[in-house]
Amino acid sequence: MTPPRAITRRLVLTGIGVAALIAGTLTAAATSSAASDPTPKAIGATAAGRLADSLTDGSRGGTAGAYYDSAAKKLVVNVLDEAAADRVRAAGAEPRAVTHSQAQLDAVLRTLGERAVPGTSRGTDPVLNKVVVTADSTVTGAALDRLKQRVAAQGGKAVLKRTAGTFQPLIRGGDAIWSSSGRCSLGFNVVKNGQPYFLTAGHCAALAGTSWSETQGGPVIGQVEDYGFPGRDDAIVKYTANVAHPSEVNLYNGGSQQITGARQAVVGEQVQRSGSTTRLHGGTVQRLNVSVTYPQGTVNGLIQTNVCAEPGDSGGAMFAGSSALGLTSGGSGNCSSGGQTFFAPVVDALSRYGAQIG
Repeated sequence: MTPPRAITRRLVLTGIGVAALIAGTLTAAATSSAASDPTPKAIGATAAGRLADSLTDGSRGGTAGAYYDSAAKKLVVNVLDEAAADRVRAAGAEPRAVTHSQAQLDAVLRTLGERAVPGTSRGTDPVLNKVVVTADSTVTGAALDRLKQRVAAQGGKAVLKRTAGTFQPLIRGGDAIWSSSGRCSLGFNVVKNGQPYFLTAGHCAALAGTSWSETQGGPVIGQVEDYGFPGRDDAIVKYTANVAHPSEVNLYNGGSQQITGARQAVVGEQVQRSGSTTRLHGGTVQRLNVSVTYPQGTVNGLIQTNVCAEPGDSGGAMFAGSSALGLTSGGSGNCSSGGQTFFAPVVDALSRYGAQIG
């Protein structure tokens, strides 16, 4: 494996920026190819997500995550050696030399996930090339001291941050889709075996009920067929009444957004969330494959964003353009002070339940 310092020198001399400029050696081959190295392609977030999946799938190694630079409209891929850097350039993305491998960061995630306390989350930040542990306002005293010690023991591969508020599933009594003991928000309408269903959060089924209505105390329109929480946080509900179920998201401005498919989110892209409490809000994807420990248990594989949400928004749609991305799980803060919100990936739910957007 080529040391990161040598990669950094080569990337700078071929006109591709990196986070830190470190001296190193430049091979004759690098010198001769500098003029022909392709410029990173300007692409949208959807194309960037597909490209990130292909370059960081782990089959050939040498990469450690990726993120989308929305201002420059380019995909940045963390690399550990020159072979990976060449592969990334050839695909139209920008390589960025980093120190920590994905395997190292995954090991840190596993270590910090052991004996996790409620009020904490853990996820890899590709921009920092570190694991970020976030503790909410309930983590104090001896628990906070122990958490600081565990993070510090990771040798610079992890960092601790704080957030106001409390990490919790976002469910309460109200309007939108109603169960016998609370309300949530519908995520996306889907089709399974030719029949209409919709997706929402798993904790809505676990904590509020399995029969859902359009109005409080109204006739049941859907029955939960399957769900998971904790561990995961998604549910599929079969329509049991003849009601309209278009493949679109309510924008709460008199209009709607047509949803034509689902994909994985990409760090750095701009997204929107629609929910029955706070309606439409936007923000940025911050991390993927995040684990959050709620009072009810740990949920894995979530998307972390800085989009605000409040109780009752649970299960609601997170999307970008016509692409379905996530189902609102939980978070901290509110839409007055901000905060962090986590989403269950839609593509995982569709695969698990054998359903399609529609």
